[in-house]
Amino acid sequence: MTTTESRYDVKDMVLAAKGHDRIAWAERDMPVLRQLTERLAAEQPYAGMRIAACLHVTTETANLMLALQAGGAQVAICASNPLSTQDDVAAALVERGIAAYCVKGEDSDRYYSHIESVLATRPHITMDDGADLVSTLHLKHPDLLSNVVGGTEETTTGVNRLRVMASEGELKYPIVAINEALTKHMFDNRYGTGQSTLDGIVRATNVLLAGRVLVVAGYGWCGKGVASRARGLGCHVVVTEVDPTRALEAVMDGFPVMPMEQAARVADIIVTVTGGLHAVGAAAITNLKDGVMLANSGHFNDELDIEALSNSAKTRRRLREFVEEYELEDGRRVYLIADGRLVNLSAAEGHPASVMDMSFANQALAVEWVLANRGSLEPRVYDVPTDIDQQVARLKLESLGIHIDSLTEAQQGYAAEWRSGT
Repeated sequence: MTTTESRYDVKDMVLAAKGHDRIAWAERDMPVLRQLTERLAAEQPYAGMRIAACLHVTTETANLMLALQAGGAQVAICASNPLSTQDDVAAALVERGIAAYCVKGEDSDRYYSHIESVLATRPHITMDDGADLVSTLHLKHPDLLSNVVGGTEETTTGVNRLRVMASEGELKYPIVAINEALTKHMFDNRYGTGQSTLDGIVRATNVLLAGRVLVVAGYGWCGKGVASRARGLGCHVVVTEVDPTRALEAVMDGFPVMPMEQAARVADIIVTVTGGLHAVGAAAITNLKDGVMLANSGHFNDELDIEALSNSAKTRRRLREFVEEYELEDGRRVYLIADGRLVNLSAAEGHPASVMDMSFANQALAVEWVLANRGSLEPRVYDVPTDIDQQVARLKLESLGIHIDSLTEAQQGYAAEWRSGT
């Protein structure tokens, strides 16, 4: 247990007992990471390594941090979003020897001061969710880059930022794109985001979803998940897209597709999951129905043009903990949920542990892979190696008691043969 004050900045250490219980509850549904933790504890592959993490500080993340610690690492963590910290979990991590700098609701200055605190540990490995840690490291602390062996990135937005850095020759060490693993985006993004986004909206508003027109901006894996789960709960789902292939896929999946300015006229609830800027922009805001609710489940809250919404409003007031009413000049009321931050983490608890089990198993194994290949990796963005992805899938199936076929020698030979035909 650590009691050194400089090792943490959390809301209240009294919350730690509750955090320990909730971390243990999540661990029950993380059998893949549990198996890895046992092996890491025995083999100590991270011995002597300092790992700096900028992630959503949740019960599931806590189990990842403890797995890294069990494998021999010295770990420090800060939040990757000002509203995504679970304060009891942060306090519990401090008691478990993890340096934690995160408080739910922290302002921008405190958010970046916490990133600075984590970077002050002079990390060998970075673990990021959105690339704020990596960008701060490169822009403000180039002197620390020589210490860094490699890193990982959890989410779509961060991967996009890192690929831009790499294309411009600015990325100075190798980073594994965890989001590109099939066992991450096919499950975490789709089933995790789908369920937890609607959970956050319902917790924040207590609204009945059945019968509502719910507009999903973006039909990537996250958008597919939100659309599917919303339809299952009785919503009339509309999709907006800028990518013609994804728009066509949404049509084939049975959803009406239209531009956002048109969708805004019929929407009762709008959820953005694009990873881009102003999916709901000023033009759409002029078309919003009275009483519409706006929520974002992408990484940054600039998917919603909150400035344009504020400029259009004559009054604003907080109605519930995570609901702010904007009354526009013509009397229409717009309800912004969770300040446009990730609604599933701001107003709820984020993804269920059983789906984060696979994402964080990929994280732990990717760090091990980076260390095993240090010196031979270029400073670019790498996909998760296929053997790691498949290992995670196999372990997950085993934990569910599910067995699958394997190819016979004849079938393997047939698959490798090009000469035989009809």
